[in-house]
Amino acid sequence: MSDCCNRKTVRNEAEITRLTSRLKKIEGQIRGLQKMLEEDRYCLDIINQTAAIESALGSFKKELLVSHIKHCVVEDIRNDSDVSVDELCDLLRKTI
Repeated sequence: MSDCCNRKTVRNEAEITRLTSRLKKIEGQIRGLQKMLEEDRYCLDIINQTAAIESALGSFKKELLVSHIKHCVVEDIRNDSDVSVDELCDLLRKTI
């Protein structure tokens, strides 16, 4: 397994903009959640907001994973390397 801190992914400007936009929306949702707590909002309203945040994070993760497969994994396979495939398998074992 490789050292994740030494590997990098070069992303194009469109992908960075898209992913950053998603994160900013999630950040706003988190701030909204904090405000709901401070305002003593109803528990189920807060739980619903939490579910929306989890869904947004899941969508972010899926978009990043698709990009990783299409670029990093494919590039490694073309270069006759299994590193990205092995990393992806390890990730899936941990997260599924």
